[in-house]
Amino acid sequence: MTLTDEQADWFAGTFKALADNVERAVLGKRHVVELAFTTMVSEGHLLLEDVPGTGKTSLARALAQTVKGTATRIQFTPDLLPGDVTGITVFDQKQGTFEFHAGPIFANVVLADEINRASPKTQSALLEVMEEGNVTVDGHTRSAGSPFMVVATQNPVEQAGTYSLPEAQLDRFMMRTSLGYPDHGATLQIIDAGRPPRVTVSPLVELQTIAAMTELSRQVHTSPLVLDYIARIVDSTRNATQVRLGVSVRGAIALARASRTWALAHGRTYVTPDDVKNLADPILAHRLILDPEAEFDGVTATAVIGQILLDTPPPTQKDLV
Repeated sequence: MTLTDEQADWFAGTFKALADNVERAVLGKRHVVELAFTTMVSEGHLLLEDVPGTGKTSLARALAQTVKGTATRIQFTPDLLPGDVTGITVFDQKQGTFEFHAGPIFANVVLADEINRASPKTQSALLEVMEEGNVTVDGHTRSAGSPFMVVATQNPVEQAGTYSLPEAQLDRFMMRTSLGYPDHGATLQIIDAGRPPRVTVSPLVELQTIAAMTELSRQVHTSPLVLDYIARIVDSTRNATQVRLGVSVRGAIALARASRTWALAHGRTYVTPDDVKNLADPILAHRLILDPEAEFDGVTATAVIGQILLDTPPPTQKDLV
């Protein structure tokens, strides 16, 4: 099915309205907000990694408030158990039966606050639901709902009482991004108000609207040459000398999937190499495991991705026509 210009215009207009709504709560971070909604529409999960006080939780909360669905918040702590996330089965003495009590993971938008403070055992409780959208407890598999998105935050600076996220879990986050400190204009507004903005974002769209946007984004045309470009970028991460473990197949699929959404959000019914370039770092960098010697020399995953983009020639517009 071919997308029409009217459908592309509706998608781009709705996407802009969603970003405008959330940006009221997170001043001066338009690009990050657009990345967040690209992740949501692409049926992915988002990891917000930044220092304290940059608005990670505010962004995650605003995303949940914008969509008229269910939203929960899980405060990850060292003593959090897997059952506190997924739910538990309790024996009802009056009925003489076992009854399942659903955990906070059963929601459309789940805010996993300070996810790296939970033990690896508890973090592993998220692996199934982030990949398949299902939760298995005591042999019974239940759907977490649709749409389903985990928005996780972590502080990369404070290491006391934290655990590194397992590679398998990092790979399940479609994007990792950071907000950074507000720009000069936003800082002036915050200083003038005397505190960071505490804006309650009004619900803007129904869940059916997000589902419709997801379906449209799947239909965006992606040239075989663009797919080849993505595959060559991914291959380069596996062959880079500074990298011990390159991007997985899941990462390649995520880059293609998100590029379609990004293209449609900007009013186009086809993906360009620039769409791939714009999303390569937030989608691929956190999937790289660098060689210890390269890390010691100050090499970063972002720098590796940047160099690979410089070294990998994209298809030209002439080739795509």
